[in-house]
Amino acid sequence: MTAIIHAAVAVLERPSGEVLLAQRPAGKAWSGWWEFPGGKIESGETAAQALARELQEELGMQVVQASPWLTRTHQYPEKTVRLHFFKVREWLGEPQSLEQQAWSWQNPNQLTVDPLLPANQPIMQALRLPSVMAISNVAELGESLFLQRLQTASSDDLRLLQLREPQLNKAQLLQLFRQVEAIKPNNARIVLNADAELAIQAGCGLHLNSQRLMQLQQRPILAADQLCGASCHNADELQKAWDLQLDYALLSPVQATLSHPQAQPLGWSKFSQLIQDTPIPIYALGGMRKQDLHVAWQAGAHGIAMQRGLFGEK
Repeated sequence: MTAIIHAAVAVLERPSGEVLLAQRPAGKAWSGWWEFPGGKIESGETAAQALARELQEELGMQVVQASPWLTRTHQYPEKTVRLHFFKVREWLGEPQSLEQQAWSWQNPNQLTVDPLLPANQPIMQALRLPSVMAISNVAELGESLFLQRLQTASSDDLRLLQLREPQLNKAQLLQLFRQVEAIKPNNARIVLNADAELAIQAGCGLHLNSQRLMQLQQRPILAADQLCGASCHNADELQKAWDLQLDYALLSPVQATLSHPQAQPLGWSKFSQLIQDTPIPIYALGGMRKQDLHVAWQAGAHGIAMQRGLFGEK
């Protein structure tokens, strides 16, 4: 069996959301293809140490702050690589072509370079997910007040919205979706917390509760551009989300929450342990406020999911 090569990979991300891609130079395998900078983890190195060394050697950049993100295994014809991705949001210096490679800052939603290494295609998909997922709160606020707050909320917080209203029947939830879709703040992507049939009828993404998740044998078939994610509360449910190759998962409750006062909070340490080496983006849920985002990043989360923290209380 071929040994797995472990590599540390840097997703250098500007506040604008642009990420740095480098082109593999002539003389290397896959010459001319674009990738995230990084390289092999040497014996005795941690992934974080390898990341810092590779960025210094390749681009002359010094890591100031990096947080673990995703870990994915990819089978190339000639080798198997296990890629440990880090989000790097603070660094010193500007990229230099120390290995005679081209580099470019790119918007994940509008790439202007091609081709991208196959192992990095899922990573680009994950980067198109925002750092904040909004969760509806009609049950507490009432429909009128919720829609009013939806219209006035910051567009940066409303790029991804989960409609979760278990008190509504299918017809009522579909009607609410149509009202929200008409507002469409910031052209937000919407996922319905429902069954696949209703999401397909609505023509939007699907969010599975943990019960629906564990009953599935394969990923629901949605339109190619629609998201599919799930709510998880333990390692088994996370594994199921990974096995089904969902686009993201929520893990909760991280902190005490009014929605589930009887639930024992995971805490950030347990949360971080559970999502270690995750291959899909994970949102932290439960008592989240905007100020928790940086803590979530350091714990390895893609971002946070908020209900009252975004739409407030009545």
